[in-house]
Amino acid sequence: MVILCILLAVACGLLGWWVWAQRRALRSAAKQLKELEQTGSSARVRLAVPNGAAEELLQEVNALLEARRMDQAVWREREKSLRQQISNISHDLRTPLTSILGYLQLLEDPALPEEERREYLAVIENRSKALQSLITSFYELSRLEGGEYPLERVPVNLHASLSGLLAAFYNDFMEKGFDMTVELEEGLPPVLADEGAVLRVFTNLIRNALEHGCGRMEVRLYREGEQVVSLFRNETTDLTQEDVPHVFDRFFTSDKMRTGRNTGLGLAIVKALVDRMGCRVTADLEDGYFALRVFWTKMD
Repeated sequence: MVILCILLAVACGLLGWWVWAQRRALRSAAKQLKELEQTGSSARVRLAVPNGAAEELLQEVNALLEARRMDQAVWREREKSLRQQISNISHDLRTPLTSILGYLQLLEDPALPEEERREYLAVIENRSKALQSLITSFYELSRLEGGEYPLERVPVNLHASLSGLLAAFYNDFMEKGFDMTVELEEGLPPVLADEGAVLRVFTNLIRNALEHGCGRMEVRLYREGEQVVSLFRNETTDLTQEDVPHVFDRFFTSDKMRTGRNTGLGLAIVKALVDRMGCRVTADLEDGYFALRVFWTKMD
């Protein structure tokens, strides 16, 4: 009987110690969790005394902490990107606005010759159109990224779309002194795309060449396997190989100082539209030539 009492006392003592140790371990875990919350540390909460159920709970807690850290990292990156975008937008809006206001002040001079007055008004008109185009691009890109830009994939004749646009921009290419080579393969099958989006893609690619290209310019339309490919290839002195992976980024510009150059929204819109149509666009720098290829899905 005495031995039994001793055993019971020992068992009670061990049980009491185990309960105390578990409480102490849980308090320690709670303290660790509070410190992690205050310091933002990436450490994990650990249990000083083994406890299967509590360890499973802490494993889930640590998983939630890791997920929260990742969300915070993504949020910080987005916040940084948003600040940069706001800075770029402010710059790109301010540049034409400053020019417009400057020429408006010049027009206030009553002694200004009529010829100069017409010249200044023409500059104001051009800057206003550039500003309008920029604001439209901002709006289009926001709609595309928000899924609010409806597209209807139907059979589209790329030859007709591209040849008409090239004819419309013929004078622009001649004024910029481009040495043009145009090869549009006849008898190409229609592609599955949105007709309006196709025109927007081609227009942006042409304007990109006019804005940043020089010298020789090549436009081709041809079949490659089960796809139809449109190629826009022009000489360039702006781009480097390090720039190429970023040409479709929003607000990318090869002009590092952004001196009087517009933001790179045109190619960002091209990428968004092409992706939405289930097609693919690539960019390459080939011996001083910047090449943009769109791989269109051929109709079955």
